[in-house]
Amino acid sequence: STFTIERELGGGGMSRVFVADEERLGRKVVVKVLAPELAAGLSTTRFEREIRVAASLQQANIVPVLAAGDVDGLPYYTMPFVEGESLRNRLGRGVLPISEVVSILRDVSRALAYAHERGVVHRDIKPDNVLLSGHTAVVTDFGIAKAIAAAAEGPAGVTLTQLGTAVGTPAYMAPEQAGGDPGTDHRADLYAFGCMAYELLAGRGPFPDLPPHKLLVAHMSEAARPVMELRPDCPPPLAALVMQCMAKDPASRPASATELL
Repeated sequence: STFTIERELGGGGMSRVFVADEERLGRKVVVKVLAPELAAGLSTTRFEREIRVAASLQQANIVPVLAAGDVDGLPYYTMPFVEGESLRNRLGRGVLPISEVVSILRDVSRALAYAHERGVVHRDIKPDNVLLSGHTAVVTDFGIAKAIAAAAEGPAGVTLTQLGTAVGTPAYMAPEQAGGDPGTDHRADLYAFGCMAYELLAGRGPFPDLPPHKLLVAHMSEAARPVMELRPDCPPPLAALVMQCMAKDPASRPASATELL
């Protein structure tokens, strides 16, 4: 299909993001082109094979991958253009009422439950990857971090340490993910979910104002202030669940997103 690039949206660390018109179907799509320094260490064929897993995730709270390919050796993938705003944007407009927080968290945990049951961990749950469309929250970039990691593995590929924050964001990173534990599993998403929920309730992250390297240490060794102190109107069971998601030890977190839901 032919795309006409309309404008560039602010890109993340991993990719440059464009809004484009897909001419044949007359619809807007988002085209994400992997950053050249990332693409350099990837096997394009392996990335495209891995992204099929992401494309197979079809659930109401997940923004689907529509297509993938490469242009001049740079892998890209497309997703529907979602009318609405990111949760990051919404946070910038002030404190969210408890009912809205609960509704958003429920939608995100539905997305996590569906993907985790299919063996796909997001690895980068954060307000920037949650979009609000109407009264629904949808999660974007599911399976992308996994595809990048899988395409980077191998003798010639970049290592995950070199990828650094391309897979995960320090403010939301589970201790085991920050420590590079190869056994990191779906419970890392529950930790990031907890950090995001904390921020939605408190208006600030669990460890505000720390530089990235100190953040990672805080995730591994510091206790966050109880969310009830920062948001007294938070229902105690919700506060307890958020703090449980942020347990340092994965075994102390809810066992699954289904249980969380």
